Amino acid sequence: MDVITKFLNYLEFEKRVSPHTITSYGNDLKQFFTYYIFILFPEIAENPDPEIIAEKLKNIDISSIEAPLIRSWIVELLENKIEARSVNRKISALKSFYNYHLKIGTVSKNPLIHIRGPKTPKRLPVYLEEEEVSFLFSRDLFPDSFEGIRDRTILELFYATGMRLSELINLKHSDIDLYESTVKVLGKRDKERIIPFGKTMKELLVFYIAQKEDFFDGLNQKDYLFVTNISNKMYPKAVYRIVNKYLDMVTNLSKKSPHIIRHTFATHMLNRGADINAIKELLGHSSLAATQVYTHNSIEKLKSIYKQAHPRA
Repeated sequence: MDVITKFLNYLEFEKRVSPHTITSYGNDLKQFFTYYIFILFPEIAENPDPEIIAEKLKNIDISSIEAPLIRSWIVELLENKIEARSVNRKISALKSFYNYHLKIGTVSKNPLIHIRGPKTPKRLPVYLEEEEVSFLFSRDLFPDSFEGIRDRTILELFYATGMRLSELINLKHSDIDLYESTVKVLGKRDKERIIPFGKTMKELLVFYIAQKEDFFDGLNQKDYLFVTNISNKMYPKAVYRIVNKYLDMVTNLSKKSPHIIRHTFATHMLNRGADINAIKELLGHSSLAATQVYTHNSIEKLKSIYKQAHPRA
């Protein structure tokens, strides 16, 4: 087993990192070590052969990598207009890779110990205004069909709970407690959390489940909550399309993804006085730092109100 595959298996089976992260880290590592191969063998760079590159990657000597080579790779990435955020993720992948191999004794040092990534501009989370959310759910935008009712339930549940896309598509009927008005979510690194929801969400879930049972002539508690019209489990691209379709009707935001609704949930909760620690638990963040980004949105809103209302602003 080559050193990259060994590390990715460690992430998957021991650290239980998300499939998306594993794929990203795998691509980042292959990109860096391909760069290293091109430095060692310029003739391969002139005429890249995927089979030759793959063979070289299997037999790469990771202990021979030094900090100057990594810095030159970072410079090349930036010169190729790769965003600082993406460059920092690639550095993070390489650091994790070497920390793992340092731990198991494959290498005696981590060449990234003194490597610092480029500064990233702080980007505030983008979110929908309350009026836009109200318009989305108060107008007759959703067709009176199984798909229309399902789509509305998906969007309402995102907004009612702030859950992630991966968490929503993996929900089963047994995860919904209609008596307690809660949903059990399996988050990152298999951490479970319980999220409450309100009366409106409960009524919609009862209605959706009844429609689903009628549409498919029965259901099982082990079934996935959200399915396609041929009873297959919902998949990420389908949910992205659903969210994009309906958000496009109510907002001019350039990004219209499930994560925007998650940002909206957190921002609206905070604007209406929710405790930031409670929001952290609801979102399933491992640290408060990840949640505190939403306070910036609230501060910007306060500044706007101040400028409008204060006589000497």
